Amino acid sequence: MRSYLVGGRTPGVRNSPQDPFGPYVPYCQQRLRDDPHLEATVLLKEITELGYQGGYSTLTRALRRNHLRPACTQCRYTAPGQDTGDTPADGDELRFTWLKLPEPPPRWGAGSHAHVLVGSLPSGRWRAALAENENLPQVIEAIDLVLRRLGRTGCSWRFDSLPAAKCQTNGRVKPELLKVARYYGTAISNGCPCHSIPPSPLLDPLRPIEDFWWRTVDPDTRLQTAQGSLDHLAAWLDLRHPEVEHPDRAGDVVSEIRDADKRDLALPPAPFPAWIQVARTVTSHDLVPFRGNHYAVSPGLVGAGVEVSWRLDEPYLSISTTRGAVIARHTLAPRGAGRIVSGPGHAITLGRSQSRAHEDRAPSSGATRLPPPRAARAHGECQINGANLLVS
Repeated sequence: MRSYLVGGRTPGVRNSPQDPFGPYVPYCQQRLRDDPHLEATVLLKEITELGYQGGYSTLTRALRRNHLRPACTQCRYTAPGQDTGDTPADGDELRFTWLKLPEPPPRWGAGSHAHVLVGSLPSGRWRAALAENENLPQVIEAIDLVLRRLGRTGCSWRFDSLPAAKCQTNGRVKPELLKVARYYGTAISNGCPCHSIPPSPLLDPLRPIEDFWWRTVDPDTRLQTAQGSLDHLAAWLDLRHPEVEHPDRAGDVVSEIRDADKRDLALPPAPFPAWIQVARTVTSHDLVPFRGNHYAVSPGLVGAGVEVSWRLDEPYLSISTTRGAVIARHTLAPRGAGRIVSGPGHAITLGRSQSRAHEDRAPSSGATRLPPPRAARAHGECQINGANLLVS
C-alpha cells in the first residue's frame, strides 16, 4: 500500500524484477563480436571480476535470450540430415577424389601404389597433387596444394573414396578435417550430391590421369617432374575446353557456377599447420632422404632409424631419433630438387659440372681398397725399367 500511495507502483501494472545481467550486455556483446568462439566459462570469469553475481546457467540463458553470440560464417558444417538453411548453393562444391595408381617409380618411396588427390569444380576445371601416403597430414598437405593450384577454396568440400577423411566407426568426417575446412573458410558437405545440374560435357578428371598421364611416367621419372607434367595436363585440358576458361559460352548453368565461385574466400597465406612425420633410415653417407632431397646428420648413425618432422607452415624440418631426441635441423629444400643439405643455409645440388664433381664424392673409409690407376701404373713401369737399366 505504501508503494501505491507514494507513487512507486501503478495499479494494474506488474513490476518486473530487475535483470542482473543487463549492465553487462554491452561488454559481452563486444567480446563475442570480436571472438564468436569465446567460451562462456571464460566470459563468466571476466564479468564476475566486473561485479556480476549470477551463475553459469543464468549467463548462457541470457546470451541466448539477447542473441549476443553472432553466427560465424566459417562454421557452416551440418550433421547428416540436418538442414540449417545455410546449405551451399549449386556449383559451390569442390569435390576431392583419392586415386591410387599401381607400380610407381621406386625412387618416389611410395610403396606399391602412388597416391593422387584430385580436386574438381562443377565447371570441369580440376587440379591434382601427389601424396606420399594416405595419412591425414599427407592428405591435408595435398588439399593445400590442390587449392593453391586452383586459386580458390570452394564454398563447400566433398570427399569421395578418401579413407583418411572419415571415421571408420560412424562414417562421419573427422574433427581434424573440420578444423582444416574452417581454416580455409569453407564447409564440408555430407549429404547427397545435387543432381539438378546436368552432367558436364568435360571428361572425368580421373580418366586422363589414369589413361594418359600415368602411362607417361617411367621408372626413372622424378617426383617433381611427374607433378609438373600432371599440372601441364590439367592446364592443357582447360585450354582444350573453352567453357572452362570462359563460362559465359557454356550456358546459364555454368554462368551460375561462375557467380558462385566468386563467393569463394581468399586462400590463407600459409598452409594449415599440420605436422608431417615420416620414418627414414640413415644412408651410408650419413644422409636422410626426404621429398627428393638428402639431409645430413652427425657421423656414426648409418643404418639407424630416424623420424623427419615438418610443420607445413614452417620453412625448416627436424630430424630426431626414435625416442624423440632432435639430432639435426635444416632449412627445407624445394621438393624434388635433388639437393644435399649439409648445414644451416648450405645446400649442394646433385649433378654438378665435372670441374666440381670431386666435391660431391662420398667420404672415403680406410677399409676400402682401390686398384692403382693407370697413371700410377705407368709411373711404376718407368721406375722398374730405370732400375733394370742401372743394374745392367
